[in-house]
Amino acid sequence: MTLPTPEAVSAVTIILAEYTDSRHAEDMLALMDEYSRHPFGGGVPLPDRCRAELPSKLASFPGAFSVLAYSDDEAVGLVNCFTGFSTFACQPLVNIHDVIVSARVRGKGLCAEMLDFVAREAKKQGCCKLTMEVLERNRTAQLAYRRAGFKPYTLDEEFGQAEFWQRYL
Repeated sequence: MTLPTPEAVSAVTIILAEYTDSRHAEDMLALMDEYSRHPFGGGVPLPDRCRAELPSKLASFPGAFSVLAYSDDEAVGLVNCFTGFSTFACQPLVNIHDVIVSARVRGKGLCAEMLDFVAREAKKQGCCKLTMEVLERNRTAQLAYRRAGFKPYTLDEEFGQAEFWQRYL
């Protein structure tokens, strides 16, 4: 499948976030709130508890790292990641938990740039792969993830694609 290449975002800087840096923390929370308010993020503001605790909780969580993207000194993208482990490859992996591209810069290739940054960081950590979840009706995100080299997870076509399930505790 050949996918069209979007017009790039100008003057993009992508960095590993420092959870204890007040600007990074504020930028992360603003982007998380924008995502949370979108229908694919639940359609409600980021809870007050998350606003108060998220950066410090991420800072203390083993294997957590986040990527921030800035365009013209404005935070426009965020990817939150967690290191896990592949028992079949016997190597660490990175699960991409949140991918946020601000509405004002969507469709310009920022998602792929951030995911490439995450891939380079994962390789530095000796990881064998990146994993992520995506809602089945979020076609825009699926297209962006395909552009970045992702595809649905299958071991054998006969058994179908993996599904993401959850159980609240």
